[in-house]
Amino acid sequence: MATSKFISLDKLSLQDLDQDSELIPLLTPEDEKEMNNEELPEVLPILPLRNTVLFPGVVIPITAGRDTSIHLIRDANNGSKVIGVVAQKDETVENPGVKDIHTQGTVARILRVLQMPDGNTTVIIQGKKRFEVAEVLTEKPYLTATVREAGEVRPAEEDPEFATIIESMKELALQIIRDNPNIPSEASFAINNIQSNSFLVNFVSSNLNLEVHEKQALLEIGDLKQRALAVLKHLNTELQKLELRNELQSKVRSDMDQQQREYFLHQQMKTIQEELGGLSYDEEIEEMEARAKEKKWGEKVAEHFEKELAKLQRMNPQVAEYSIQRNYLDLLLDLPWEEYSQDRFDLKRAQRILDRDHYGLEDVKRRIIEYLAVLKLRNDMKSPILCLYGPPGVGKTSLGKSVAEALGREYVRMSLGGLRDEAEIRGHRKTYIGAMPGRIIQSINKAGTSNPVFILDEIDKLSSSYQGDPSSAMLEVLDPEQNNEFHDNFLEVGYDLSKVMFIATANSLASIQPALRDRMEIINVTGYTIEEKVEIARRHLLPKQLAEHGLTGKDLKIGKRQLEKIVEGYTRESGVRGLEKQIAKMVRYAAKNIAMETEYNVKVSYADIEEVLGPPRMERDKYENNEVAGVVTGLAWTSVGGDILFIESILSRGKGALNITGNLGQVMKESATIALEYIKSNAEDFGIDPEVFGRYNVHIHVPEGATPKDGPSAGIAMLTSLVSLFSQRKVKKSIAMTGEITLRGKVLPVGGIKEKILAAKRARIKEVILCEENRRDVAEIKEEYLKGLTFHYVKDMKEVIDLAITQQKVKNAKKL
Repeated sequence: MATSKFISLDKLSLQDLDQDSELIPLLTPEDEKEMNNEELPEVLPILPLRNTVLFPGVVIPITAGRDTSIHLIRDANNGSKVIGVVAQKDETVENPGVKDIHTQGTVARILRVLQMPDGNTTVIIQGKKRFEVAEVLTEKPYLTATVREAGEVRPAEEDPEFATIIESMKELALQIIRDNPNIPSEASFAINNIQSNSFLVNFVSSNLNLEVHEKQALLEIGDLKQRALAVLKHLNTELQKLELRNELQSKVRSDMDQQQREYFLHQQMKTIQEELGGLSYDEEIEEMEARAKEKKWGEKVAEHFEKELAKLQRMNPQVAEYSIQRNYLDLLLDLPWEEYSQDRFDLKRAQRILDRDHYGLEDVKRRIIEYLAVLKLRNDMKSPILCLYGPPGVGKTSLGKSVAEALGREYVRMSLGGLRDEAEIRGHRKTYIGAMPGRIIQSINKAGTSNPVFILDEIDKLSSSYQGDPSSAMLEVLDPEQNNEFHDNFLEVGYDLSKVMFIATANSLASIQPALRDRMEIINVTGYTIEEKVEIARRHLLPKQLAEHGLTGKDLKIGKRQLEKIVEGYTRESGVRGLEKQIAKMVRYAAKNIAMETEYNVKVSYADIEEVLGPPRMERDKYENNEVAGVVTGLAWTSVGGDILFIESILSRGKGALNITGNLGQVMKESATIALEYIKSNAEDFGIDPEVFGRYNVHIHVPEGATPKDGPSAGIAMLTSLVSLFSQRKVKKSIAMTGEITLRGKVLPVGGIKEKILAAKRARIKEVILCEENRRDVAEIKEEYLKGLTFHYVKDMKEVIDLAITQQKVKNAKKL
């Protein structure tokens, strides 16, 4: 049953009026008979009720707020005091017309009109009998209509079924009043004292907790017995709901008491936080909601954020999961969803920046300019994955900063050296204490845009462990077809990495997983020539070191020839990191003298270089004259660039055994074996007595035994060394070679040609023997790098022997 005693007409407000027996009369059967015998006026003013239904005999107060309603009540109160009351179909309609009201209502008499302190007009009315609207006469200033009485079928007084229904209705109503604490106990007094069965039905109908349309349906039932039966069903339903509600409340009362206690504690904490100047719990939620409205993320991410924010609101701030959830939402809000920096497509400017910061590296700079050109024309190209591959110190990492400046993008760098935990890439799941996103997402968050230049440094140094394989996790990051929905375990929603320009760096491709290498465009960043190193030192390294040590160009001057001496005598790497260290020593020498106020040569001389840096240490890679048979100069590729190596062989009395020393790998040992067997099978072609092989042992040695050496590049050098040894003819001066051989004597191509050629130039080599198929590699090298070198391209070993070995026997040649 309804708990409100008074229902508003216009604004749904509740009014508390003093109970008065005169206002709520309990009808007797005689009163009801007299009321039913009253004649119905032909024309009535119609008063629409917004949120209730009036039943015959029932007294209710209504609050009139509409001007038309106040006008109608004033005229009726001054006249017959009889009006027609009908319910609105839609309570939101402000000025209801004919179509907005029900056709059946109740004739009512105005009992009292009260002017309330707030200015509203409250009217006490009592229902008389039901009527139907026949025809609407006027709508201004208020509705008037001709009406006719709606007939009502009443059961016989001795009908036992109706009596049972009435009795059950009373019992249920009293039960509801007892079980519902919101209904005043005085209501049971009214139920017990109602003598008229029809009035009891109407009184209970009026106070049922039903919607307006449901009460209207009860009013329109013309058979009183059927109306009573319908009311009984509603009472049963309401009692069952009430019993279930009370049962649930009894079960959770203790929990509710605990929640109320926590609520009050949280309110106290909120007050303390506000006093200390911090944000309260509610303010934090509001701040997150405000920030979320400003984000440019998609609908899917927005729905996910709202779901996670609702989860945070339901959490107790004292539990450990609360801080994880809050950090997670902060990450969602901090990430630059669909925020991109504007690319600058001034290709001439980009070329100037690249040339300014990096001397040489023409292939890399050309590839970057090509990328910018395509991006400028299409503006929708996915960023390629570039991998700068080359020895240390050639400027692979620093190149990323120049690219970022040229593009006008943010720059971030992630070092992968030694990384062995897959979670460093994909992040941890939120369920773990201390969970964090992966370093990819962290770096994007740090950059503040979704299209930075992202340097993946030392990608070849990734390793695997029981914690997973990070290189496999990088497959999704570096695949342009997949990384538009990169999944981070902590983030839980896909993040678009397709606009990021990834640039990976590596010293060696051998340790990179093949599937990962396939996803990248490999750009070989080779070493520098002596001339390039001198120019880099003059333009970049020396000014940088002077600035870092607080000096200027007036305090120390190093000429080109002096820089060339430092390069040749004190560095042997392909890059310039070691050269920078030597220049730093020279700058510290000047700084020390300035600080101690002692004299020194501002313009550095050769003597000054040897005084500061010591005697030259890099004479080892200078060419050595091959005055002894069996000594050959080979070219090799190392992790620090190209280098020359000497292959020595010697004969000793024995039975034809082959010994190989010099810390060689399996490939080079096999090359030596192949070379010896080839010579044995073609001894007569080389002018060698076949019987020699059974009388002497052969020992092949590659100096610097502490340095591991392996690779398919020394085959022809070993064969040349053995032919020189067995024929006792020396190898030509200033010649070096690289290539692999087969048992048939074919020369195979090898890699690292540019690095090997640079090593040959450093060693003052004049001639280089290469495989015919390596001609294309030489064609890609600038002519200035090839100046002073003569190349011989061969297809089989006989050509190598003809080019490399003289026809003259060495002095003191052994008689074999």
